[in-house]
Amino acid sequence: MATLVCFHAHPDDEAIATGGTMAKAAAAGHRVVLVLATRGEEGEQIPGVVPGGTDLGAWRERETRDSAALLGCGRVVFLGYRDSGMAGAPENEAPESFWQADVDEAAGRLARLLGDERADVLTVYDSHGGYGHPDHVAVHRVGTRAAELAGTPRVYWATMNRDRIREMVEAAERAGTPIDAERTERADSEEFGLPDADITHAVDVTGVLDLKRAAMAAHASQIGADSFFLNLGDEEFAAAFGTEWFVRPGHRRNGPQEPDLFA
Repeated sequence: MATLVCFHAHPDDEAIATGGTMAKAAAAGHRVVLVLATRGEEGEQIPGVVPGGTDLGAWRERETRDSAALLGCGRVVFLGYRDSGMAGAPENEAPESFWQADVDEAAGRLARLLGDERADVLTVYDSHGGYGHPDHVAVHRVGTRAAELAGTPRVYWATMNRDRIREMVEAAERAGTPIDAERTERADSEEFGLPDADITHAVDVTGVLDLKRAAMAAHASQIGADSFFLNLGDEEFAAAFGTEWFVRPGHRRNGPQEPDLFA
């Protein structure tokens, strides 16, 4: 059995981007470790979920631990940086933010964990962090450097399949299904995910979608019960979230995407 470490920027990122892969790995007997750079202090709250006067970071940490338990994680670690907020926000400049962290210092923190866990596989984000969020870009930089320091043998970039998402958006528009304008705009950007041709691995997680959906719902301060994500029907949810996409840097793809991060 192997050890999988998934490195994410904020609470709820793990459930959305790699929740199925984590649950599938845990079910197969692998050790799964979740590492979060921040506690998501700058997240936009769903009204009425977090009690007044409650520290949002502490609340989101609890949500993360609930999510991780559903996904079968053996360990959850927070690196101790502060959420940097969205691109261009003043929080980007805060000295304690992850965006301002020294790459080698932050990578050293993660590398020590990778060494202690004898990690076989590490997931980070693609070079633009999926959609350009400063903390996601920092995860790519810090995670890549940490793997170098620790000698972690397999590193994958968690990403989104830009071509598939655009196809789904176009199909929804033809069907007259309401689509969030911000999500449509993101999907049109060349800094949103990666094209299908660049993606080396496609992990089918349809067998654990119930766990993935439940893990997303555990982040109730960010993903409300009436959210677009959680109100998709089973078929639509499977189309949107039933495959998780990864790139293995330097790995040449011959034919279809590979289905397993451990093979």
